[in-house]
Amino acid sequence: MVVGVIRLDLRLFGIQSLKQKRSVVSRLLNRLRSRFPVSIAEVGHLDLLQRALLGGSMSAADTKSIQAVFKKLENDVYASGSVEIIALDCEYIHVGEDFH
Repeated sequence: MVVGVIRLDLRLFGIQSLKQKRSVVSRLLNRLRSRFPVSIAEVGHLDLLQRALLGGSMSAADTKSIQAVFKKLENDVYASGSVEIIALDCEYIHVGEDFH
């Protein structure tokens, strides 16, 4: 089993208030949750108007499956048009067969 973790550091465009930011981030998170088998949330930059840090994870039988989903997720974020990805990090944790 493999657990994949993704971190997306985003710049948001045209945000004038925290309320507006929450709306944009909430819509993006709901979109990603509905399209991909990931658990994802806003995990940082909570008080910055034009920045958001998202963290997500998923598990699968192999790394390639997770990488494929993360790539599609990244493309979907780009396609949203409301944010720019400043940084993206992925990590993969391999859990051995003898894990009980």
